[in-house]
Amino acid sequence: MTQELSGQYATHDVTNQPPPLSPYDASEDAALLEGVRREGAGWAEEDIRRLGMRAGSAQAQEWGEQANRHEPELRTHDRYGHRVDEVEFHPSWHHLMRVAVAEGLAAAPWADERPGAHVARTAGGLVWGHTEAGHGCPTSMTYAAVPVLRRQPELAKVYEPLLTSREYDPELRVPTEKRGLLAGMGMTEKQGGSDVRTNTTTATPTAEPGVYTLRGHKWFTSAPMCDVFLVLAQAPGGLSCFLVPRILPDGSRNAFRIQRLKDKLGNRSNASSEPEFDGTVAWLVGPEGRGVKTIIEMVNCTRLDCVMSSATLMRKTLVEAGHHVRYRSAFGARLIDQPLMRHVLADLALESEAATTLTLRLAGAADRAVRGDDVDGAEAAFRRIATAVGKYWVTKRGPAFTAEALECLGGNGYVEESGMPRHYREAPLLSIWEGSGNVNALDVLRALSREPGTAEALFAELALAQGADARLDAAVTRLKGLLTTASEAGARRLVEQMALTLQASLLVRHAPTAIADAFCASRLDGDWGHAFGTLPDAADVDTILGRALPGGA
Repeated sequence: MTQELSGQYATHDVTNQPPPLSPYDASEDAALLEGVRREGAGWAEEDIRRLGMRAGSAQAQEWGEQANRHEPELRTHDRYGHRVDEVEFHPSWHHLMRVAVAEGLAAAPWADERPGAHVARTAGGLVWGHTEAGHGCPTSMTYAAVPVLRRQPELAKVYEPLLTSREYDPELRVPTEKRGLLAGMGMTEKQGGSDVRTNTTTATPTAEPGVYTLRGHKWFTSAPMCDVFLVLAQAPGGLSCFLVPRILPDGSRNAFRIQRLKDKLGNRSNASSEPEFDGTVAWLVGPEGRGVKTIIEMVNCTRLDCVMSSATLMRKTLVEAGHHVRYRSAFGARLIDQPLMRHVLADLALESEAATTLTLRLAGAADRAVRGDDVDGAEAAFRRIATAVGKYWVTKRGPAFTAEALECLGGNGYVEESGMPRHYREAPLLSIWEGSGNVNALDVLRALSREPGTAEALFAELALAQGADARLDAAVTRLKGLLTTASEAGARRLVEQMALTLQASLLVRHAPTAIADAFCASRLDGDWGHAFGTLPDAADVDTILGRALPGGA
């Protein structure tokens, strides 16, 4: 053995570095588990805990890292020159997908008669999302496709049992010959983006009733290896919704030509593509000319998943930061024991708990609304406005949150090996997907002005905490005043206040006093700076951190 190999040339010992985080329990989160019980899915707690342990395992964390590092590759043709339009993924992607589908994180809740099934799915996403965010895209779209297909019962009868299956079958085959299906969607085009009414893809009726052929393009179609897609196109009667399978009933490939994959900032494990249609066979879903109204339920579901994914990133990066500072020392003391670091972490913990609590409240409203347990329609009205509010605010907070959590690791956090840069790159996407900030802010105004009962539902929710905190009561009064002067120019300010007031009311009702008091003092009372770590001096930081960080603080 050489001297170098025997260690005699070593220049130093490695010290003051944290041990690996894995294995850890991604479900070790009081706000998560309390919310699951409160929103009617307590029966799923054992499964959520089991999935949390699996998500935090070294194996699952490695799958996430590999799926991100080994990006999907497009093959337009096979070796003989036949057009195939296939995207190849690293095996780790398939491992992640197989677990997600088996655990019911795709469309399984639609086939589950238990109250709280949709809440259980959201909670599962909040823990399994600790692995890799990208594979949450096809599971989210599959979940969201079912209520849209129900607008066309004959199609739902064929496809819904396969979409709600817990079996992951990634091969391209005739859909009805598979054990389980995944669904995607194609809405936006180059010239319009979120303004889908400017779409130019055309749908021409064939001699067969309900069957059309499409010609045109889509600008962002993620997860192009899904089995079926919900697509918007201009039919003779106007913009309409269609079901497009990759493989036709006779076994031939539908015209779904993937021109290229997007080179994205983040979300690298998930393929996002630009498909073109030319004689592509499609089945009408819903009436002609009602495409937006038909597909809007899909958007409501995927917007909730954007909130969920942002809350997941917050929790994941908070756990990473808390682990690092527990083992890292500087200037003679552990970072976790230094007052300024504790204030930063406590501020992040408040933001994370507020995001998680709101996510599960939205999931509870969705569960009750879609199951018909909402006799007077109040939960449906609350879901309608609060999901748009949550989508705007929680996803907006995500990038600033992940940046601050990354900074807790210092230079180590800026290095790819830490995993923090991957989370940081992911965060902005969730604000863009399913309508950017302005789109969601304007959607809130639209709901308030055109959909009776939405404002009443929001204030009925806020009234449940009336009298419990004077700062919250004052914020509700201010919010009512803002509504009287609501305008497009002020839409962001209005929606921000809605979100903060709603989060505060949930924490006042359900969180420990230290959490609710610090949140109201900082977010509602003006005693807060412009960066994380500027909580009021009176904030009970010890209690906040003891609740938020695995193993206490």
